[in-house]
Amino acid sequence: MEQDEIIEVIEIVPDDEETVLSAEDLNALREAKCRLEHPSLTARLSDMVGRPLESGFRRLPARWHETITVATETALLKGLEFSIRTMGQERPSRSRDLLHKALAAGTGALGGAAGVAALPVELPISTCVMLRSIADIARSEGHDLSSIEIRLACLEVFALGGGSTADDAAESGYWVVRGVLSKYVSDAAAHIARKGLTDRSAPALVRLIAQIAARFGIVVSEQAAATAVPVVGAVTGGAINYLFIDHFQDVAKGHFIIKRLEKKYGTAALQRAYEELTF
Repeated sequence: MEQDEIIEVIEIVPDDEETVLSAEDLNALREAKCRLEHPSLTARLSDMVGRPLESGFRRLPARWHETITVATETALLKGLEFSIRTMGQERPSRSRDLLHKALAAGTGALGGAAGVAALPVELPISTCVMLRSIADIARSEGHDLSSIEIRLACLEVFALGGGSTADDAAESGYWVVRGVLSKYVSDAAAHIARKGLTDRSAPALVRLIAQIAARFGIVVSEQAAATAVPVVGAVTGGAINYLFIDHFQDVAKGHFIIKRLEKKYGTAALQRAYEELTF
């Protein structure tokens, strides 16, 4: 082989076999890791809003966390229904990130003008828009949207992009969160394959939605706190939603790049390569 035809590779040696990542796939994995380990939504909101974000948390009504939990679980369930009923398979193409950001910013502007009281109405709409965008990204990475597994993987993005900078890294790492969710996702996929979404109260679905909502609800609270600041809520509700969807688009791109590479190299080898990567 001539000098200019040599392809850079990285070797990952699992216990039982040798796996080789090409230079192209290694670069894709590095991009995925950068996206998955980018600054949290809390940090990005703080950069935009500053100190008022702290006062926003204080302005949230009493028992607001309970309201957030109910609104989040409802939004995720409606998003799952939306994905099951409307997402078909199309040929892979570049994802329409800007279109979905514009839609999310529009709903955020309307919700921001109404304040936190509008959250139970606005959140399901925003969640469906974000889920559409996440599915678009999955399709652009070559995944089949008719697959229940991929549709649930789209929903899984909300948990992978949840948490905050205060989280213990040992409890919030990408592979750790996926490991925690894997059994819930598997059980929910089996239930949907057998019965569809006719029984929303099925334990398998309830457990999965609760697990995702527990993490997604953290960033929803951050979004609500930013909107609760009077000037911010009236003027930049759309900008907050723009950051919101931009955050989850980054997570989705990282997640579905990894899932694409997993098909080629296997989970164990890919996880080892991910952990060994440095920036």
